[in-house]
Amino acid sequence: MSKLIYIADDEKNIRHLIHSFLVKEGYQVEAFETGDKLYEAFRRTPCDLAILDIVMPGTSGLIICTKLREISNVPIIMLTARDTDEDYISGISLGSDDYFTKPFSPVKLTMRVKAMFRRIEMDLQKNNETVTYSDVTLNPDKLTAYCNNSELLLTGTEFSLLAYLFANQDRAVSREELLNKIWGYDRVIESRATDDTVKRLRRKLSQAGSSVSIDTVWGFGFRVGGTA
Repeated sequence: MSKLIYIADDEKNIRHLIHSFLVKEGYQVEAFETGDKLYEAFRRTPCDLAILDIVMPGTSGLIICTKLREISNVPIIMLTARDTDEDYISGISLGSDDYFTKPFSPVKLTMRVKAMFRRIEMDLQKNNETVTYSDVTLNPDKLTAYCNNSELLLTGTEFSLLAYLFANQDRAVSREELLNKIWGYDRVIESRATDDTVKRLRRKLSQAGSSVSIDTVWGFGFRVGGTA
């Protein structure tokens, strides 16, 4: 069955453009003019990926992102007409997986969507045995994570990044490698995505009382720490 994608953008031409490119790739696509309508549809029938404009009539895309994260780990791509650090940091910190600034290339957006689905499929096809590092256990089959028997509510991107660090616990991993393996691209300008995702992981691990640490290797990347 083809993947179902929801789009919310108040600009009709942008909705139509994204819709047409994704449909050509074989995806099922439903487009909405507000984030509220997308959220209502998601409550009825969850999609496999959501694309949200930040500035829309009614509830903003950032708030819709937060509401989606309260009930689902669905991959989320944010769109905005403002290329500001505030928008970027807000979107990533609230749980979005990626970020595009208007005007953008629909071809590149489509490639990013395909990369996200490819990463998820690769995660599911890997060895389904649970992985334990210190007090954290990952279940690749269900994409769930537990710390001391309490579930860590991780997004798909957070899960993949933590699993990759666990798999490479004997070395430091560069930001560029993480971008390539987790997000499917390696543009240096997007390296903030790794930093902000790591910040979210650190916060969730800390709140769970985990002994796992994600240490920064200055000027390079990250290394997982703690008692293995």
